[in-house]
Order: sequence, then C-alpha cells, then structure tokens
Amino acid sequence: MRTVSGPTDRVVIVGAGLAGLSAALRLTGAGREVTVLEREDVPGGRAGLLERDGYRFDTGPTVLTMPDLIADALDCVGEKLEDWLELTPVDPLYRAYYPDGSTLDVRADPVEMEDEVRRVCGPAEALGYRRYVEFVSKLYRYEMKDFIDRNIDSPLDLVTPNLARLVALGGFRKLAPKVDQYLKDPRTQRVLSFQSMYAGLSPYDALAIYAVIAYMDSVAGVFFPKGGMHAVPRALAGAAEKYGVQFRYGTTVSRVLVEHGRAVGVETADGERIPADVVVLNPDLPVAYRELLPPAAMPRRVPTLTYSPSCFLLLAGSSQPYTQIAHHNIHFGRSWRGVFDELIDKQQLMSDPSVLVTSPTHSDPSLAPDGKHIYYVLFPTPNLDAGIDWDVVGPRYRDEVVARLEKLGYVGFGDGIEVESLTTPADWQARGMERGAPFASAHSFFQTGPFRPSNLSSKVDGVVFAGSGTQPGVGVPMVLVSGRLAAERILGKDRSYRSRALA
Repeated sequence: MRTVSGPTDRVVIVGAGLAGLSAALRLTGAGREVTVLEREDVPGGRAGLLERDGYRFDTGPTVLTMPDLIADALDCVGEKLEDWLELTPVDPLYRAYYPDGSTLDVRADPVEMEDEVRRVCGPAEALGYRRYVEFVSKLYRYEMKDFIDRNIDSPLDLVTPNLARLVALGGFRKLAPKVDQYLKDPRTQRVLSFQSMYAGLSPYDALAIYAVIAYMDSVAGVFFPKGGMHAVPRALAGAAEKYGVQFRYGTTVSRVLVEHGRAVGVETADGERIPADVVVLNPDLPVAYRELLPPAAMPRRVPTLTYSPSCFLLLAGSSQPYTQIAHHNIHFGRSWRGVFDELIDKQQLMSDPSVLVTSPTHSDPSLAPDGKHIYYVLFPTPNLDAGIDWDVVGPRYRDEVVARLEKLGYVGFGDGIEVESLTTPADWQARGMERGAPFASAHSFFQTGPFRPSNLSSKVDGVVFAGSGTQPGVGVPMVLVSGRLAAERILGKDRSYRSRALA
C-alpha cells in the first residue's frame, strides 16, 4: 500500500463531512495534531442541517445503515457509540407502493421479510427471497474485506481468493438478470435492486456486485438517530474535539500550498496560511483538484469521468399528517426500465416518476413544532449534463412534484406546506458537487475499485482525498470507510489507533 512519505505529524483536513470526520478521529487517535477547516457553521458536509421556524431539516442523506462503522470511528478515541448517539431501528425499512395498489413492507429480519413477501407475492417468491438474501450476504462477506475496506493501488491487488469466489457467485454479471434468477415478481425485483441508482447506474447496466448495497440497505437494517441524520456528524465532531481536534467553522480554504511538489499547508479565503505536513481534502474530488490544487496536479482521467443522476429535493414542513405512510416510502411508477432510460441514456425528466418520501417526524416528532410534520421528497433527475435550465424549470417542476404527491394519496399536500426548501441539480453544484450530482461519479466498471480516482495524489505528495468521489465510493457507509482509508494512507497499515491513543 502506498503511503504519504516524510513527516505526518500535523494534518489539516479540509471539510467536516462524514469522511473528513472519520479520518480526524483516526488521526487524532494515532497522536497526530489535527485541524479541521469547514466553510459552513456546522459539521456534516452533505449531511447538513436547515433550521427554519421550528423545523429541523436534514439536507442530505436520510438512510442510515451499518452503524458499526460509526462505532468503529468513535472507538479510535476510546468512545462508545451509545454515549454519543441514540439510534432507533426503522421498521419497516421501507414501505413500497406499486401502481397496482399493492404495498410491500421491507423488513430487516429475513424471516419477517420472507413472511411479508409470501403475503404479497406468494410462496414461490418467498423462497426466492430467502435464496436472494443468501446471495447478497455472501457478496458482502467476499467484498467487504478485499474490495471495499482496503486501499487498492492496482488491479492486481484484487487478485485474492475472494475474487474467485465472486466470479463463481456471478458477481460480475449484470445485476438485473442476476436478481431475476431469484426473484420473479416485478415488485420484489424493484425494491431489491433500485439501490443501484445510488451507484449511478441502472440495474440493467450495474454489475451484480452492487447488490451488496441492497444487503447494507435492506438486510443489515436501517436506523434513525434521535435529532435527525445531522446528529451523526455532530457526534463525530464532538468526540473528535474532545480528543484534541481543532475545528474552525466558517473558514473557506482557497488553495493548498505546494512547495517542491509537496503540500505544506493551506491558504484560507482571508489570506491566512496554515502549515501542515499532510492535507486531507474532503470536498468532491474533481472540485478539489480544480479549485484547490495546481493545474498540473489534475490526473488526465478526472475531467472525463461520467456522473450519476442527480435529484430534485423538496423539504416541506407541514401541518398535514399522513397516517398511512412509514418513515421511508418508495412510490414506484408503472415504468421501470424506462425510468433509467430517461434519466441516464436520454437525460430527461421522468415521464412516469418513481419517488422517495421520507417522514423523519415519524420517528422523531421533536424535529418539528408540536403537531407538525416534515416530508423529505426526492425525485431523481438527470445531472447537469442534460442542459436543463433549472432557474426556469425548477419552479414549474416543484408544482409537478406536489401534484404527483397528491395523486399518490398525499391529499392536500400543497395546502399543508408551512415551510419549504427546494434543491435542484444547479443548487447541488453550487454546494460543490460536480455536475450537480450528489451521488458523485457513477460506479461503472472503469470508475470502481482500482479504476476509481485514487485517494492519494500522484502529483503532489502529502495530499490525500476522502469522500464519495474516491475509493470506495458513494453512500454513508462508504464515505465513513473512505475516512479510514485516507487515515491509513497517512499512518500506514497499522489500525491499532485506539491503543496508541490510550497509551
């Protein structure tokens, strides 16, 4: 494994996103002097917070899986997860609504889920579901150690016994036909393969190895933190600060200082120079290269990356309750393959939308004023490569979104809105996400693993990247892992951070 050469005593981390916070905990636990510079007034990055008129909105991810990864980061300084976060299992994980009027509750317990599939889809499909769980569980076992939770410098690093196991399992076939081996009902196929969208791909184009996202999402369980998703970065930042990490909020970094091919610190927008032996960059990788590093540092392939679809996000603080819904709700349109054709191939808005509606107040009513509710409504859209003028389209699309919700059974949705916030692909780009794609560069074969942009700069020594734009990829679990991988580029392979911290 390649590592940063030379001294690594002083580390500056640019960005207090989940990856940057994960790295900060590991580095301070290993005895490094760590400073985190964050342009916003709170930690979190994409897992941000919007407070308005008594409503507390999460502005980024709403689905929390694999909380052991949070516990692992906190353990690096000897802290326990339960002392920092109160997590509640979400049950059902999702409530799926189909155009034929049927619903399916996705549950983490395989026995309960098998019963639910039997109730909705019949005994043969229930048996297929049981076999599918066995398949994705094996995928997770074979992938996690060798392909996700490690730094990869070369395709040859993938040549392990688990690679042969993945090949034999069919992990490098296309996802949709692999799912079809186990599941025959379109309803189960959809709810257990839509997660490929997180990787920026259609189930018809994604490799079957990406069914591991379905394992993380729909088998390992979904949780919700008291106080909302933003409670996660608050907890990580709080623990890091307790153990000596210096946080400077409201501080924008304008460039990385480079001397003789090595990073020696950063310069802020105010002209302050902050010295460092190593700089960890948590902003979106292509943006960090373009805006913070010398032009010669940009790898040739970074400007040619292809990006995931984007999304239109409506945050609504409402007086209107909907007792029929769960915490997370997916409404599938009649079209399925057509949705991906439109979003990815044709780069146009969905003609028959599928939509995610999350109601955080379903699990934590304290996020809104008494008797009020929060709705997080996400419509997938093309990214900015589509050329849509969101200044013009945005307001009209907002009305279409509300009308669609009301047709789906959210009666009086528009009239019930007291507070709202809209985020379009143009807004995501303004927040620092390349092409307005909050799910980063797509996980096509040649943008995955050793082919994804490295987390170690090859042109500027002492620069390490963390976040969804680098290895291992997108999603809360992956970016937490990316913080660990970034720390290992600085510290080496030894992971006994806690023992050093407490020595």
